[in-house]
Amino acid sequence: MSNVYIIGLGMIRFAKYPDRNVRDMAHEVTNLALMDAGMDKKSLQAAFFSNTFWGMFANQHSIRGQVVMRSMGIDGIPVTNVENACAGASTALHLAYTGIRAGMYDVALAVGSEKITDPDKMKSLTAYATCMDVENFESHINMMMELNKTFKVEIPPDQAPPGEGRSIFMDAYAMGAKWHMDRFGSTQRQLAAICAKNHWHGSLNPMAQYQQDMTVEEVLADKAIAYPLTRAMCAPVGDGAAAAIVCSEAYLKKLSGARPIRILASVLGSGTDRDLDGEDIGERLSKQAYEMAGVGPRDISIAELHDATSYGELHQTEAMGFCPMGEGGPWAESGATKLGGKQPVNTSGGLECRGHPIGASGLAQIYEIGLQFRGEAGKRQVENVTTGLAENGGGNIGVEEAAMCIHILGKE
Repeated sequence: MSNVYIIGLGMIRFAKYPDRNVRDMAHEVTNLALMDAGMDKKSLQAAFFSNTFWGMFANQHSIRGQVVMRSMGIDGIPVTNVENACAGASTALHLAYTGIRAGMYDVALAVGSEKITDPDKMKSLTAYATCMDVENFESHINMMMELNKTFKVEIPPDQAPPGEGRSIFMDAYAMGAKWHMDRFGSTQRQLAAICAKNHWHGSLNPMAQYQQDMTVEEVLADKAIAYPLTRAMCAPVGDGAAAAIVCSEAYLKKLSGARPIRILASVLGSGTDRDLDGEDIGERLSKQAYEMAGVGPRDISIAELHDATSYGELHQTEAMGFCPMGEGGPWAESGATKLGGKQPVNTSGGLECRGHPIGASGLAQIYEIGLQFRGEAGKRQVENVTTGLAENGGGNIGVEEAAMCIHILGKE
């Protein structure tokens, strides 16, 4: 089996683009990745295309990747359409990795493109509910409501759950946060510290959707969404695309001027019917990834974690083994996850600030780690980066993600 390398990266800034569509954003990042790799598009042997909402918003179903590739002159190669909710782009990379590792291809493209903004804002927000078990949606909501009653967490009167105006995922994350507060004593202020850290990182990232710095107090004072989450703690709705080109070791030897990043581990899995105290999907898959890569949590220089809310980052720092279970809040408050800290997390600003067009987010994480490896991250550059981890979760069934993909990258 061949080692697999990333040789090309491309991304556009995540934002709200009323005049752009899934196709043209995918074209741009694919061309950027090809240029970065020093390759011609005719060299590609396979493509894996990630998107979730194009069919729902613009009625393009079934052959989305073929439509994108053919319209930019990439034809005759196998194109696989990938739909795995928020984990779609990292799943596309996993499939490209798998194909090369198996010897089926020598060079392949993984690309994710998503347009979520719409003149009808409720259409955008309600679309996220399709990333759950739709037929059992009512029972899922009832389950969350019953669990919430068991948490001994006092909700301030001015932060009582509002009515409409948010995606159902914010309620799911809020439930997890309240469980953590009840179980371990974590606080809303600790979540705000994570958010403020990410806003600082985002202010240093010209590719981030949100680039304004915020203090802990400003985060806490922002609009209440679903306690303990305020608006600043939640990933925004937006559009964008990202891409990566991967190749085999044999193909790499044919290239001149390549700047390869080795994929040490690529793991994909799904959730289980566990309760909130059972082993989390991230705990389970991170162990697999560390074993595959031959490293441990302390070996990770930087990490991009799936922070659709601040609680997502708190939880994943624990699940990835960066700190003991229950200590994600104090770990963040200590400054360990901030630029200059022991183990910087989400130097891009994370989903909270870089943005979260869900079919592209996983590859945006890879893009950020790639910049860090190459020393091209500007004011947010981390020194002596040797190993990076990207964790990307997707959808929700029960009390955890329906799907998750973890990649560990290393310098050659």
